[in-house]
Amino acid sequence: PSSLKGPACCTMNTYLFIYYLIQFCGHSWIFTNMIIRFLSFGKDSLADTFYSIGLVMRLCQSLSILELLHILVGIEENRFLPRFLQITERIIILFVVITSQEEVQGKYVVCVLFFLWNLLDVVRYTYCMLSVSGTYYGALTWLNYTLWIPVYPLSILAKAFAIYESLPYFESFGTYSIKLPFPVALSIYFPYILKLYLAMLFVGMYFITTYLCSERKAHLGASYIKEKRS
Repeated sequence: PSSLKGPACCTMNTYLFIYYLIQFCGHSWIFTNMIIRFLSFGKDSLADTFYSIGLVMRLCQSLSILELLHILVGIEENRFLPRFLQITERIIILFVVITSQEEVQGKYVVCVLFFLWNLLDVVRYTYCMLSVSGTYYGALTWLNYTLWIPVYPLSILAKAFAIYESLPYFESFGTYSIKLPFPVALSIYFPYILKLYLAMLFVGMYFITTYLCSERKAHLGASYIKEKRS
């Protein structure tokens, strides 16, 4: 939390702690559920990942939109654009690509994508929850600002593959493709939009990676660590 002080700061800290706790519980449940199901049923559990945890996943991702409001009103110290890109990437893939195509929901890539997302989020919301309560652990800070290095690029590849897998179904069923009537006479072919977004995904990855690198440098610098420990 930024410039708020006194009772207002305390109230906002309490609100943020509750928000982070809810997100932590949701993502922990998803992550634990996925591991237990895989250990119990093996590869058979991968195909119905979306059917078993998709609802909770959609609720958690929908709730994450609040983080943009947190930044705008100044109770969360993040840059708006990088967070906006991260959240909209997930919203588009989850709701537009996966939820709208039942045939895609059973693909293994959905399980991989959910695993990577929740791996990052369990760590991130644990860190945020403790930070807002004034608790600092060096190891957790390091993990929060380092885990994304292997996981985020893998999640981008998984998103790209999910889009690739969905294209034949969008082409066959014509989902979201529309043809406007005369006098406009304009057709919108959704697979073309998805292919354009696929290219933009990697442009966004460069921008977000640059931002995450600067955040890692700022939070893992010797002066920052010394300040937190003192």
